[in-house]
Amino acid sequence: MSALFNFHSFLTVVLLGICSCTYVKMQFPAILELRTGFRGFVWKAARIGERLSPWVAVGCFIMGISIIFF
Repeated sequence: MSALFNFHSFLTVVLLGICSCTYVKMQFPAILELRTGFRGFVWKAARIGERLSPWVAVGCFIMGISIIFF
């Protein structure tokens, strides 16, 4: 089933995207200086990961537990 139609898979993809964008921004900050187009989307996802990092971490932990056990 596609991640668009399954809410559990959609949340997993969103959390992984936020975490990946935050990691890319921390490792290569010069890549996201230009905030237009796809880079703007990655910059916004990285900003969410930076500012809401405790909540993103809790979400990733809960999502990992649910994937393992359910």
